[in-house]
Amino acid sequence: MSIANAGATPDTLVSATSPVAQKVEIHSMKMDGGIMRMRPLPDGLAIPAGGRMELKPGGFHIMLIGLKAPLALGKNVPLTLRFAKAGAVTVQLKVEPVTHGMEGGHDGH
Repeated sequence: MSIANAGATPDTLVSATSPVAQKVEIHSMKMDGGIMRMRPLPDGLAIPAGGRMELKPGGFHIMLIGLKAPLALGKNVPLTLRFAKAGAVTVQLKVEPVTHGMEGGHDGH
């Protein structure tokens, strides 16, 4: 997912919710001494003025925690993103297999 900020001031993705999960967190993922570390971003994710932020496996991403039912490939999942300045924006995400950024024997979980 790519988030663009067409405004003249920075904004911050502060939280997200989805009816398909008990909780949604904004995470960072990076290599640390050969170990992949994933951490929630309690202060949110800054989106620069006139800029764009890419969310994807292996980097900044949205984590759906406590799924209420299995996600079906090809179906759409609603996700409401809450920004500090822009407010709430609801998007539809298509469920796809995890293939990008997960090299090295991961099984997609």
